[in-house]
Amino acid sequence: MKKATKLGGTFRFPGTSTNVYRMGYGAMQLAGPGVWGPPRDVDAAVAVLREAIASGVNHIDTSDFYGPHVTNQIIKRALHPYPADLVIVTKVGARRGEDKSWLHALSRGELIDGVHDNLRNLGVDRLDVVNLRVGGVMEPSEGSIEEPLTVLAELKGQGLIRQIGVSNVTPQQFREAQRITEIVCVQNFYNVAQRSDDAFIDALAQQGIAYVPFFPLGGFTPLQSSVLDRVAGSLQATPMQVALAWLLQRSPNILLIPGTSSRNHLRENLGAKALGLASATIAELNAIAKNAVAAPQSAH
Repeated sequence: MKKATKLGGTFRFPGTSTNVYRMGYGAMQLAGPGVWGPPRDVDAAVAVLREAIASGVNHIDTSDFYGPHVTNQIIKRALHPYPADLVIVTKVGARRGEDKSWLHALSRGELIDGVHDNLRNLGVDRLDVVNLRVGGVMEPSEGSIEEPLTVLAELKGQGLIRQIGVSNVTPQQFREAQRITEIVCVQNFYNVAQRSDDAFIDALAQQGIAYVPFFPLGGFTPLQSSVLDRVAGSLQATPMQVALAWLLQRSPNILLIPGTSSRNHLRENLGAKALGLASATIAELNAIAKNAVAAPQSAH
C-alpha cells in the first residue's frame, strides 16, 4: 500500500500558479436523464457539489451544453461566490439538438456564444479553463483545429478565458494547438481498458501538461469487467475505486473528474485516493486492455 495523500496529491497547470488536487469532480450527471433538463432533485445535486468542496475538491469539470445550461446553473446556486482556490473547467464546441442529440458547434459565432453562456450561467467575469471539444463522440477525428482554437485564443486575449485546453484530440492536433496558444490540459477517452493514448500521456507528462481522462469505466467488454470486478472484490473496493486508483498511479499528470449525483457515490469515488495498488495488481489490470473493444457510450 502506498501512503495516501489528500485527493491524490496536487498538480499545477503549466505556466500558472494554479494548483488543483488530482481528484476532481465531473458535473455532467447533475443534469436530468440523458444529460437533458433538470435533475429530479435539484437540492440533492446542490448537496453533492457542496460535499465535494467540503471534502477538499477544488477542480470541477462542466459545460454549458450539459442540460443545456442546467449543470452550470446548479454549480452557481450551490457554490457562488466561489472558493478562492476553486478551478472550474468548462467545454465549448458542441450544442444540444431539440431531439437531445449532440451536435458540433465550432463556428466563430457558436464558440463566442458558448463562452458567454458559460460566463453568464456560472456567474463569473472570466472562465478559469476552457476546453475546445472537437472530434467524434468518443474519439478524435483527423483535421485541423486551427480555426476554432484561434477564436478561443482571441477570447483569452480579451480576458474572458484564463487558460485553454483541448478535448478529443490526436497528438498531431495537440501539437497544432500549441503553435496557436498555450495548452494546459488534454481531455480524452482513456481508462484501464482503453489505452490508445498511453504514449500521448507520457509525452504530455514530460511537458507538465495535464491529461484528464473521461469515462473511467467506459468501453469495457464483459470479460474485462469481470477481471476488474474480481480485482475489486479482492481489495474490498468497488470497480470504480480500482479504476480511479489505477489512473492515479498511471501517471502524475492525470487528473480525475468522476461524476455522480449521489453523495454516497461521491464518497466512494474520493476513497480511491487511499487505495494503493500493488505491482502484481497493476500488472493484472494492465492485461485488461489486451484486445480491447470499445463499447458505445453517451457523449461527454
